[in-house]
Amino acid sequence: MGKKQETNADSEYGEPAQYDPTFKGPIKKRGCTDIICCILFMVVILGYIAVGIIAWLYGDPRHVLYPRNSTGWFCGIGPNQDRPNLLYFDILKCATSVNVMATALNGFQCPTTQVCVEKCPSNFWAVGIESYFSNVANVFNQSLCVPSINLTTTTLSVKEIVDKELCPFFYMPTTSVLGRCLPDISALGKIPADFSNIPGLPSSVNDTISIIRNGTGDIVNGFNAREIGVRIFEDFASSWPWILLGLLIAMAVSMLFLLLLRFTAPVMVWVLIIGVLGAGAYGIWHCYWEYDNYKKISATITDIGFTTNFNVYLQVQETWLAFLIIISVVEAILLLTIIFLRTRILIAIALIQESSKAISHMMSSLLYPLVTFVLLLVCVAYWGATALYLATSGGPIYRVVALNSSVGDCGRINGTVDCDPQNFTSADYPDCPFASCIFIKYNDEGLLQRNLFNLQIYNVVAFLWCVNFVIALGQCTLAGAFASYYWAFNKPGDIPMFPLSGGFIRSLRYHVGSLAFGALILTLVQIVRMILEYIDHKTRAAQNPFARFILCCMKCCFWCLEKFIKFLNRNAYIMIAIYGKNFCVSAKNAFMLLMRNVIRVVVLDKVTDLLLFFGKLLVVGGVGVLSFFFFSGRIPLPGSTFRSETLNYYWMPIITVVFGSYLIAHGFFSVYNMCVDTLFLCFLEDLERNDGSLQKPYYMSKNLMKILNKSNKKPKKGKAKD
Repeated sequence: MGKKQETNADSEYGEPAQYDPTFKGPIKKRGCTDIICCILFMVVILGYIAVGIIAWLYGDPRHVLYPRNSTGWFCGIGPNQDRPNLLYFDILKCATSVNVMATALNGFQCPTTQVCVEKCPSNFWAVGIESYFSNVANVFNQSLCVPSINLTTTTLSVKEIVDKELCPFFYMPTTSVLGRCLPDISALGKIPADFSNIPGLPSSVNDTISIIRNGTGDIVNGFNAREIGVRIFEDFASSWPWILLGLLIAMAVSMLFLLLLRFTAPVMVWVLIIGVLGAGAYGIWHCYWEYDNYKKISATITDIGFTTNFNVYLQVQETWLAFLIIISVVEAILLLTIIFLRTRILIAIALIQESSKAISHMMSSLLYPLVTFVLLLVCVAYWGATALYLATSGGPIYRVVALNSSVGDCGRINGTVDCDPQNFTSADYPDCPFASCIFIKYNDEGLLQRNLFNLQIYNVVAFLWCVNFVIALGQCTLAGAFASYYWAFNKPGDIPMFPLSGGFIRSLRYHVGSLAFGALILTLVQIVRMILEYIDHKTRAAQNPFARFILCCMKCCFWCLEKFIKFLNRNAYIMIAIYGKNFCVSAKNAFMLLMRNVIRVVVLDKVTDLLLFFGKLLVVGGVGVLSFFFFSGRIPLPGSTFRSETLNYYWMPIITVVFGSYLIAHGFFSVYNMCVDTLFLCFLEDLERNDGSLQKPYYMSKNLMKILNKSNKKPKKGKAKD
């Protein structure tokens, strides 16, 4: 034993942990760690709060949430509360503009008058030539005209009203898309033939259809959000109790799976291993069978030569011979690995069983993912609200423009004169009856607007740091709780009261700086990955193959780096929870400890991943199949409690149940995975610290000691009497 420790002491991965008679689990007397990083994190949080306050003071999300009419008023709120939809007088001008959806989302106005209306038009109508000699009150609809004109008292003629765009001279069936009345594409084929004779419209109905279809067809077809949204809402309203029942089943199955692992883990692991070997054996047999068949008919690769049709290569004996050799080699490697590493596989199984036992003693740990979820939800909501308010922080700028620059002196209006749409009147421009005050852009000349991009970058960086910190806090809290379980000599009697609360309080009181340090490192790597993705997206069309190869290699390297840092941080947080040291020391000690037991690490990691993957597959697949048979009507309920025929999209509840089941299973299994990792590090420390003597007994379970042929020495009866 002494010779083995002496050999390990000379190892390049550091000296083994030494016995400490005062160590009884997570150290209670500890101090604050990584104070500088803690202060920096607090400063960033205060700055983040300041950015949110500034965004809230200067931002106005109504610019995005509600459409705005030509006079600057929002539709659906304020004086237009009962008129939530925006009607474009001449939709053809919108259809021929750059992008109608950009208009709808960003507030850019089409070069035509817009008014807020209660309902979007649902029929075809136009001002015919004969209508120009009629009374205006009999021609136009008052609810679709600008509020400043009263059709019963106005002295303007029909032609003057049309020229000044005080009322629409035509409209067609429209559908409300994000509050904007856009043409109903399905009704274009029903345009009346007399529309070709309407002044202001193309002389051909087909031209009118083409302009509208090309300009707005993709938008209406792709974003008919309200109709689909209402149907989906109806499905959720009628099926939410059964969706909730499916999620409760997923939660019960996940919890039952984890608790039963202490009994079923050996059987499940060996069944999965035998299944993998059996699949490889079948692959070998199938490849040999295909090879033998093609060999009998003398189908060789020399008969077909080189071809880009790869299916042809599956019809020659050399291909199946290559597959046979490859699968046989892999099968042999797997079989030899299992034979030589069988003891380490047994250790991994024992640790999995011990983890299940630990969770059964601390059932509250299964609820902690709810805390992490709520904190992450707060981070996401704050980030989204701040980004929205920042994006709408600039005030709208209105300029005088000519809707038709070919008439009179309208060509002199160049769109540089500011105006107020609520007080603007075309009488100020008597030489240009088509003068109008429309929205141009949001103000980007103020101090806040000039730094808007920097504030959005700060918003993203602070958001990523906060999210990674919340995840780190959860890992450190769970590690402290499970470490308290392992280092309790007499279980469960020596387990401290409220170990989860104790781990949470210690993490917040002493180790905010260390958790923030690890989260910052991970955040920086994630930012680099985001920058690389942005560069790849922007330069994809202009890249040569060599540049794409370099960029792809960089993305792959930083992806691997992120995975490694997550692995290192996870184990560093475990050491922080146990010993209370700073991040760098904890990360170093954890890395050295793992490298001294690298084979055990690999075996445990793969066995655990295989088992938890099977568990997620069982939970998500089982609940998903059950929900499919239920919501598709294959499992009918007696009476009229619920009928699948009433659903518009029966797959929406199924997707909801499957996605929710995955989140629930992931939450439960992440706790279990953290428990396995914590107990594994404690187990490795236990092996290095103790030797089973009376002074240095092992803390591991009897099952682990049996696998390793170790035991704790019992005091002699004679000495016990003395």
